[in-house]
Amino acid sequence: MQRFSFFSILLCLLVASSCTQNEPVPTVKAGLTAEAVVASLPKLLDRNAAIRNGKEWDDVQNFYAARRRELQQNPNATEPRLQLAELFIQEARVTGEHPHYYPAALQMLDEVLAMIPQDNPAGLKMDQKDVLFRSLAAKASVQLSLHDFSHALETASKAVAINPYNAQIYGALVDAHVELGHYAKAVEMADKMVSIRPDLRSYSRIAYLREIHGDIQGAIDALTMAVKAGYPGQESTAWARLTLGNLYKTYGDLKNAELQYQIILVERQDYPFAIAALGEIEMQKKNYPKAEEMLKKACAIIPEVGFYEKLATLYKQTGRQTEYDALLPEITRMMQEDMEKGHNMSLELAAFHCDYLSDYDRALQYALGEYAKRPDNIDVNRLIARIYCAKKDLTKAREYYEKASVTHSKHPELSGMKKMLEG
Repeated sequence: MQRFSFFSILLCLLVASSCTQNEPVPTVKAGLTAEAVVASLPKLLDRNAAIRNGKEWDDVQNFYAARRRELQQNPNATEPRLQLAELFIQEARVTGEHPHYYPAALQMLDEVLAMIPQDNPAGLKMDQKDVLFRSLAAKASVQLSLHDFSHALETASKAVAINPYNAQIYGALVDAHVELGHYAKAVEMADKMVSIRPDLRSYSRIAYLREIHGDIQGAIDALTMAVKAGYPGQESTAWARLTLGNLYKTYGDLKNAELQYQIILVERQDYPFAIAALGEIEMQKKNYPKAEEMLKKACAIIPEVGFYEKLATLYKQTGRQTEYDALLPEITRMMQEDMEKGHNMSLELAAFHCDYLSDYDRALQYALGEYAKRPDNIDVNRLIARIYCAKKDLTKAREYYEKASVTHSKHPELSGMKKMLEG
């Protein structure tokens, strides 16, 4: 199996890094010492042995140590801080340690942004302008991951004003507009992105927009192109193939879904999301012992709350009420920890309270709070419709169902609601 170094993996971040060192600029705190800078650096957490991925983990540790040394030598340098932020973003994806790595990335990025004058980007030297653009782009990526969509749109808009010729910043704009329910604008940004650089990231966004608008085969075709455009074994390629598998699964093609998940594990051994997805397939086959084995294996690799939710579903389906009840507080704790670290989990908490706790009033409180922020998002509206269906308030459910259907999505949940509401 072909392997790729950590340095090639970094190319799959939102914006490719420049490897040139920018000129030192004054820090906000005069007299900042190397000791103080190094002491304040966020730590690199150890990876679970299952996801060290051969030499990749050694490369990650060496990369972190090299940037740390650069800051010891020059505590005013911005480039090492930016590269550490990009590293932390990648590690968040690989390890699932979001409460640690996203604040860590934001710390590095905010330090960089505090060092560069932003009132007149056009007047900056070329290297400073490059660092400013990349820092804004990376910050928008973190804000998207934290579900801070309005600020992500604002940050990405600042970045694209500095460099309107970089494809990946349009990806952040696509994501922000999608999450805010600005679907026509998202399509416009996706067209710009793919015209500049047709690659895994642009094809993936085209796929999602096609799915949103009901073109399922077109979405499958675009995701297939995304997978082909990626390097086998890289995390970004595994994620694209996982998304393709999930698309097949959502629309009822379990055979092709299972195939995609199996291919991921050939190319990137012990990829936890593929393991959990296969566990869910086994659960749908009612092969519960195998499903439980795979879900517990995924949970042991990274702390992903979705894995624990699937395990709770298995306990519920198999009548293991004691184990089900014992797991729910752990899921709540994980979500709360993410919230405390700045991750907006309102929609996830709404779904959890609806589907697992049957606390429909609390679920509605969370969901309507998210609706106030992005009333045009079809996923938010679909969840609110589901909650009202659970509350037997079909009049309100119909209101939000209509809003969830504006893009002509063919999501199976909408089809089920339609039958209920028309019946």
